[in-house]
Amino acid sequence: MLPHLQKPASRLVFKAIQLGLWVLPATFAFNGAAWANLGASPLVIEAQANRGQAQAVINVINSGDTPLRARVYTQPFTYSRDRGFQVTPSDATYLGSYLQFSPRELIVPPRTNRRVRMLAQLAPNLPNGEYRAVVFTEALNETTTDGTGRRVGIITRVGTTVYVRKGDAAPNLAVDRASFDPDQKHIQLLVKNTGNASVRPMVRWSLKQGDNVVSNGELAPTAIIAQGDRNLALAIAKTDQSRLLPGNYQLTGQLLWGEDNAQTVPFSVAFTLPAK
Repeated sequence: MLPHLQKPASRLVFKAIQLGLWVLPATFAFNGAAWANLGASPLVIEAQANRGQAQAVINVINSGDTPLRARVYTQPFTYSRDRGFQVTPSDATYLGSYLQFSPRELIVPPRTNRRVRMLAQLAPNLPNGEYRAVVFTEALNETTTDGTGRRVGIITRVGTTVYVRKGDAAPNLAVDRASFDPDQKHIQLLVKNTGNASVRPMVRWSLKQGDNVVSNGELAPTAIIAQGDRNLALAIAKTDQSRLLPGNYQLTGQLLWGEDNAQTVPFSVAFTLPAK
C-alpha cells in the first residue's frame, strides 16, 4: 500500500490511497476506518466467452458496523511500463460497454457481503482477443463535517480487473533486457508481452558475477498487459547488497504463470554495474 496522499480543498477534503494489485486500483477515503470497511472479492476475474457471453460474481464486503450503500461502474485501464495500474480515458479493448450488473446499486448490511452478478455480452462482430475493464465498487456516503467545521467528502472505492477473452487469446512473453537501479538497490527486468492476452507471471531469478552467485529470489505475480511491457523490480536482499561490485553480471531465471505455473519462459540476460 502506498502512503496516504492528502488533497485539501477550500470546503472539500479528500485523502487518497492507492492499492496495488493486478487489480487494485484505487481507494479514496478520509480516514483509515472509513476505507477499511469496504472490500471486494475477487480482485481479478478472467473468463472465456462462450457464444459471446461470460458470467461472473463480485462479492461486495462490508466489514464495518453500519450498513453500507455502494454502486458498481466500469472504466478503461492499462498497466504502464513504470507506473503500473492506470485508468485511461479510452481503450480499444474496453469491455465496459458490454457489461451488465445485477444489482448496480446495493445496500450491504454490517459485517456481511452481497453478491453482484456480472454478465458480459460481446458483440458478434468483435474480433477475437481480450477485452478488459476495471469494475469499481464505490461506497455512497453522505458529506460529513470535520473538527474544523469544513464539509468533508468521503469517496471510497475498490477495483476488480476483469478480462474476457473471445476465441483464441494467449500471452507471448519475452525478456528484453535488465539494468540495475543503484538508488533502489534492485534490478529492473523489462518483460514484453506481444500476445493478445494479459498475464500475471511470477519470476524466479539468480544473479551471478562470473562463477559467484551474488543473489537470488522470487517476485510475486505482476500484471503485464496484452501488447504491452513492464519493468519488473527484482529486489536485492540487504544481506547480498555488499556483494554488488562494479563489473559484468548475468541474470538468469524463469517467468512462470498458469495453473501450477505450468507455463514457463526461461531467460538469461547480461548487464553491467558501473563504478560509482
